[in-house]
Amino acid sequence: MRKNSIKNTRINQEVLKEISNCIRGELSDPRIHPFTSVTEVYVAPDLKTAKIYISVLSGEEEKADTLKGLKSASSFMRSYLARTLNMRYTPELTFILDESMENGEKMDAIIDKVMSENPVRECCYDESKYKD
Repeated sequence: MRKNSIKNTRINQEVLKEISNCIRGELSDPRIHPFTSVTEVYVAPDLKTAKIYISVLSGEEEKADTLKGLKSASSFMRSYLARTLNMRYTPELTFILDESMENGEKMDAIIDKVMSENPVRECCYDESKYKD
């Protein structure tokens, strides 16, 4: 996998900031859930495409509706990016649902279940041997 250059990292951060501002302040689509956040943006080095990872704190139906709303508003957001950022090309936007928070919660639940079934035993370390 190719590492991002400093320039590409800076472009990713700027696009993330502007897309977040657009979703929060410019879009009025009722399908887009109010608790939608942009978690990560990857702009291709040639500036032609951008993958935008979003997280929605809601149910599965609201996530699907939000994704549909964002895909239908992608041309508006692309024009918003062209107005706000000074870039050679304005990338095509692809929205992807970020499931990492849900996966983390599932892992926490599994770890808690295992820990409750198998309590931690005392370690064989004896502090009295090492006191002055």
